[in-house]
This record gives sequence, C-alpha cells and structure tokens, in this order.
Amino acid sequence: MRRLPRPGDSVLIVALLLPLAVALPRLGGLGGPPELWLTWVGRVTGILGLAMMLLAGLVSCRVPGFDRPFGGLARLWRLHHWLGFAAFILVMVHILALGLAAVPASLDAAVATLFPPPSQGAIWLGWLAWVAMVVFLAPTFDFFGKPHYQRWKRLHLVSAVALLLGLWHALLLAGEAWPWWLLGIAGLGAIAWRKGVAPQRRHPYRIEQVVPLARGVVELVLRPEGGGIRHHAGQFVYLTPLDEGLVAGRGEEHPYTIASAPSDSRLRIGIKDLGDASHALQTVTPGTRALIEGPYGEFFERRFPQRDMLWLGGGIGITPFVGGARDLATGAVMEGHIHLFYLASDAVRAYYQEELVDIAERVEGFTFTQHYSREKGAMTEAYLRQYCPDFTEREIYICGPPGMNHHLNRLLLDQGIPASRIHSEVFDFL
Repeated sequence: MRRLPRPGDSVLIVALLLPLAVALPRLGGLGGPPELWLTWVGRVTGILGLAMMLLAGLVSCRVPGFDRPFGGLARLWRLHHWLGFAAFILVMVHILALGLAAVPASLDAAVATLFPPPSQGAIWLGWLAWVAMVVFLAPTFDFFGKPHYQRWKRLHLVSAVALLLGLWHALLLAGEAWPWWLLGIAGLGAIAWRKGVAPQRRHPYRIEQVVPLARGVVELVLRPEGGGIRHHAGQFVYLTPLDEGLVAGRGEEHPYTIASAPSDSRLRIGIKDLGDASHALQTVTPGTRALIEGPYGEFFERRFPQRDMLWLGGGIGITPFVGGARDLATGAVMEGHIHLFYLASDAVRAYYQEELVDIAERVEGFTFTQHYSREKGAMTEAYLRQYCPDFTEREIYICGPPGMNHHLNRLLLDQGIPASRIHSEVFDFL
C-alpha cells in the first residue's frame, strides 16, 4: 500500500546519507579485485549501520509535536523499530565483508582483521558496540519470546551504551568526524531527553471517576492538578498510574487514546483489558494520582474542507472517534459531512453507542451507523454502500484491532480508493 512521503522522512534520508557522502571520496570505487570491493562494501555498510543506529535513537525522543512531520508517534515507533533492525543487519554485513576481504591474503589475515591485537582499540570498541546491540535487540525482535514490558524497557537502556561505543569507534577511524559528532549529539541527546528530562515534564492528574462501559472496558475521568494538557481530537497520551493498590502497572507508562473533547475540562480515556497493566486499571482507585505525558499523534490533523469524511472504528479503537464526536457536540466547526460506522461484535460490545446515537441526533451533518459482526459478518462493500453511497469519494479514517484495520484497508483499496485518502491507526507497539 503506497503512502505519500512525510516531511520528516526527507530529513531522515538526508541525515542517513550525510556521513556516507562525506566519506565516499576516501572510499574509492567498486573496481578492482573482489577483496577491494568487499572492503568498500564493508565500509559503506558500517557507515550506514551506525548512522541508522543513531537515527533510531533520535526518533525515540518522544517530544510532543516532534512526531507530527513523521505521520504520528505510532509511525515514528515503526521507523525506530525498522531503523534498529536494518542497522543490525548492516553491521553484520560490515563485519562479514571486511573479514572476507582479507581471506585472499590468508585465513590468518582475515582473523587478524576482525580480531587484531589489543593495541588497536578502535576495532575492539566496534566489537563491544556489537555485543551491546545484541543484548538490547534480542528481546526487541522476540528472539527469546515476547519480552516482559518493564524488563524490555530497562534492557533497552543498553542501546545508549551501544551508540556511545559505536560512535567512539567511528570517530577514531573516520577521516571527517563532524558528521558523526552531529548525528551523535542528535541520537544520544534524544535518549538523554527521553530518559532524563521527559519524565520530569509529565503532567499531574487525579483519577476522578472510573466509569464501567462493558465487561473489561472502563473510561477513566481525570482531573488536572495544574494546567493539564491541551489536545486535539484523535490524539493519545502516555498514562502512568500511581495507585499503590494496583497489582500491576503502577509507575508504568502505557499509551491510551483520548476520548474527551478538546474543550472538556476533564481528560477521558477509554481502557480495554488487554494486558496486566490495563487489567489492573479496570479497578484503579478513584482519587489516586496519575501522570500524563503528551499529547501525541495527528490522526485528525489533516484537513480536507472540500471532502466529506468516513470514520470506521472498532473495539477500543472507537475512542478517537468518540473524542471527535464529543468535539462536534460542543459546537466545533465541522468541515463537510461525517459518517461514523461503529464495528462491534454485538450491542453489548458497542461501548459508546448510546452517546454516539444521541450526538448524531443533535448534530446536523454527523451520521452514525452500527455494524454487528455476529449478525452481519465482516464489513462488506455492499453494507458501506447501502448506508453511505458515496463512501469511495470520502476521506477515510480507520482505527481498531490490527485484523479489522487490515480487512478494511484491503476492502477500500479494492474499490479503487487511493491509499493517500485512507488514514489508519493501530496501537500494536510497546
């Protein structure tokens, strides 16, 4: 599925290629015997691998607003994940290519290239950086099964050690060091912000109410203790509960979509029982404190005043649309007509249905339709066309479980709708 490039993507590409462009005149060409081009490949992959590592650190900074040029924090985390994975592969190629380049001379020469005397500290710094990469990437890529969340977070701190060692390795070997200083300050500075500064900038809230919506689903109502945050409909926050009575999740941060209108004096967050932390929040004690970080995301930030919108929400993914509908109910200016389809297994699992029906009755231009899979099966083109005949001409927003998102994206693309008009969001990252 082709997507339009984001402004932030261009910045990442330029930053990635900068150290390579500076180093290329010293690397020579690809001509000559195999050992020469293997050496060239080894050096190029080493440069790109370290650059990707540093950029993976940069995009993890999680400064509110920084994610928007990249298409939101969910997409930024996917970039972080794949930059880290690609960096690991490139570093492996870097090691293998340099070793093979020395094989024509002798096996002893190949071993000496990879494992030189201790006096060649720059090479051993590279090996230490590789070991640190293995330590923190192994659980990230599920080499040993699904990682425990807090254990994964603590182990991920080793990434800063890997970056520092890799940067030191490059600075000792590079002819022009300034690109590495630039990327090093950006990558390591972002990690320092994430782990040192950002936790001190969280907003204190107090949990005022815990409203049951269905079995295993509640809405937390939080009152700010201070200025609070300012958000747009469709954004999300990281919630850190401080209730000492929680059996799990106390002091842990997890992402949740905001379900309240931007003008609401309270912050409302819908939470479904999907794990230990979210299960514990079903019975969190009213009156206890929580910390909020954010907001993040840009789900509804694209504006198309000449085009009506189609919203497709399911599961706990209905929450950004609830926030949008509540915003409309408070008198927010609506650009075109909006039709919301609520995909649920049955009426019991349609958490906000009554409120959404009421908003649709009061707000002109906002239409609401339920779809129950136990009665109708999966959503079809015929069902969409029956209730929203012009759905192929609309700007489309999807949020729900991964399976639902995949099905709807495929269905809509099969109708010839350009991918640039389909905006989906799913929180399937840690």
